[in-house]
Amino acid sequence: MSKITIEFFHDVICSFCFPMSYRMRKLQEMMPDIEIIHRSFALVKEENHFDLMFGDRANAKEEILGHWVHANQNDDLHRFNIEGMKRADFPFPSSMNVLKTCKAAYFIGGDPEYWNVFDALQKALFVENRNIGSQTVIYQVIRETGVDFELWKQYYEEESTEEGVESDLRLAELYGIRSIPHLVINGKYRVSGAQSITNIFRVIEEVKQDMEA
Repeated sequence: MSKITIEFFHDVICSFCFPMSYRMRKLQEMMPDIEIIHRSFALVKEENHFDLMFGDRANAKEEILGHWVHANQNDDLHRFNIEGMKRADFPFPSSMNVLKTCKAAYFIGGDPEYWNVFDALQKALFVENRNIGSQTVIYQVIRETGVDFELWKQYYEEESTEEGVESDLRLAELYGIRSIPHLVINGKYRVSGAQSITNIFRVIEEVKQDMEA
């Protein structure tokens, strides 16, 4: 039987991607032969898009924290520090810098390194309430992951890294993806939203059956 490949579309600032990444880690442990490919998706590509989407950054924070409440209910471990974020005095970060942060790690260690940095950034935002929109905080998180910082910084500053993110965004558009988290299995089958691991297993079993038919 051919290998099953899952393209996992997500954004660091996506609250529902936080519980979904945890479940995908569990899935990888239980089904190590599955290849998981990480794909960028930009919920808020530029900072001025917050104003277009929410009116202003204050309204953005109030509405997004509402998303956090629902995501925390969805999260198997209920890890979100919502009260801490209410007290935080920095605005919500936009997508592109943190997506570039992950993609630069990919060029060092492939999808596993991308995933490690992605999870570290999400934890920094959702649990520790750190301002991952700050370059200083991004640098701190990278150093904490153990990635070769100087090599990572070289990739982070290269135009080709941003192009790598843009390539993922074009692929998401080609697939017709409008929301995340979103899984594309073998380029065809879809799992949309932060689904339970049981539901993800069910779809994978359907894929296996179709491959064997």
